[in-house]
Amino acid sequence: MEEPTNSFSDDLRRYIALAWHWAWLFIIAAVLAGSASYYVSKQTTPVYRTTTIVLVNEAPGLRSADYTSLITSERLAQTYAELMTTLPVLEGVVERLDLSDNPLSLKGLITVQPVQDTQLIRVSVEHTLPSRAASIANALVEEFAEQTRQEQASRYTSSKQNFETQLAALDQKILDTTELISALRDTEEDQLERDRLEATLAQYRQTYASLLSSYESVRLAEAQTTSTIIQKEIALTPTTPIRPQTMQNTALAAVVGLMLAAGFVFLIEALDDTIKSPEEIVEKLGLPVLGLIASHKVNGKPITTEHPRSPISEAFRAMRTNIAYASVDHPIKTIMITSPSPEDGKSTISANLAIVMAQGGSLVALIDADLRRPRVHHHLGIDNLSGLTDLMVQPEIVLNGEIQPTTIQNLVAITSGKLPPNPAEMVASSKMVKILNEVSGMADVTIVDTPPLLAVTDAAALAPRVDGVLLVIKPGLTKLAAATQAVEQLRRVGANILGVVLNDVNMKKSRYRYSYYKNYYNNYGKYYGDTASSKQEKTAKVEIVESPDN
Repeated sequence: MEEPTNSFSDDLRRYIALAWHWAWLFIIAAVLAGSASYYVSKQTTPVYRTTTIVLVNEAPGLRSADYTSLITSERLAQTYAELMTTLPVLEGVVERLDLSDNPLSLKGLITVQPVQDTQLIRVSVEHTLPSRAASIANALVEEFAEQTRQEQASRYTSSKQNFETQLAALDQKILDTTELISALRDTEEDQLERDRLEATLAQYRQTYASLLSSYESVRLAEAQTTSTIIQKEIALTPTTPIRPQTMQNTALAAVVGLMLAAGFVFLIEALDDTIKSPEEIVEKLGLPVLGLIASHKVNGKPITTEHPRSPISEAFRAMRTNIAYASVDHPIKTIMITSPSPEDGKSTISANLAIVMAQGGSLVALIDADLRRPRVHHHLGIDNLSGLTDLMVQPEIVLNGEIQPTTIQNLVAITSGKLPPNPAEMVASSKMVKILNEVSGMADVTIVDTPPLLAVTDAAALAPRVDGVLLVIKPGLTKLAAATQAVEQLRRVGANILGVVLNDVNMKKSRYRYSYYKNYYNNYGKYYGDTASSKQEKTAKVEIVESPDN
């Protein structure tokens, strides 16, 4: 037989249902994380950022149109970007602005980044005071430009000073010689002196012109080899802080909280090995689901007698029909009801199933073979003075006072009687088989309530001696491993497992797998609610509470 496969739509509905089931946790996690982030962001001092753009104007004498020149220009911009945050420049900024910050702490506020494939440098400054950020950025550019200019000018300072000294001296000599010539008279002697002075003056002027030419050459060389720093875009005072970005941080924190909650939920789901759906019963255990009973209040009396028109009572009738069709060729006369573990609600199922079968016209005998924690007499409201254990000790089996009538027509019961010290041996004895044969001979259907399979061996010993076994499982409580072990144990002893009954299913908290049953319960309750004989029956719809019965 091929195992059923889940389609994409089934998986999608499963995840959507899972998300809907845990929506409250997702909302709480998102709200808490977002609120915490919002509070922290509001308590954080805002930081402002301003940016200025600097152009590195390469020296004209170094420019060319080839690729090497372009690479050189980019490297020069990268070099200047590194030099802008050196200690001498930062000290100059601190002195220029009269700051209380030390240069090292100031460096942590500045980010210098060359723009790729250009000669531009982007200088950014972050500060808690917006005006201070702008002043530091502008002062940094000015200080670096001034220091760079001075450093490049220092290479020609001595040459220029030497030429300037010589030119000044020659200029003075020319001036003095000109004054001497002006003071001469038109005599023969003065004429000779004039000729000599004019020759000297001409020599001075020639030397001056030569020195001036050399001086201009030095200045031209300086201009040709000096790179300049130009601030193309000044830093403005920012008006909006860059951090904290309160709304963005809040949204991101909410998303992170949501993701953490989702991870926690999926971890819980992965570690949760309880049975959750009818599909798991079919896929993992290979058994049909004969009944699904929703959670309901147990007020001492079975719901099938208290509210016979409720959706839950109708679910028991549907289970009665399913059992009747479970074995058409071999009618089921003796049914054992058990569960993998305690608190699955097997006794509640036994009592209500016996009642609806009796209401269907069959003569039903309900035997309480749970000689450890008997509950049948509580459900049916009868005494437990004598019962199954009393029949066990009789030499001959005579169904006299041990079989008790109930308030339900066609339903009789044999309670457990006094609790014996050896219940497993008594249930597994040949006397028990005789009792079953006697009871089944007088009743149309005999239902036997037994202890949980994995807790004790009573049920396993009795299982092969009845016509069929019903396994009661409580979703969300019964472990898959326990249910699998219980089924394997029943199969090992040769029991005829009719199917599984899911008990105490919380429809409001259940996954999408129960949506069909949930709609059935709601529609049935609406349809029959208007025609109920009393308001009490109208309120007998599914009430989601924990069932205390085992």
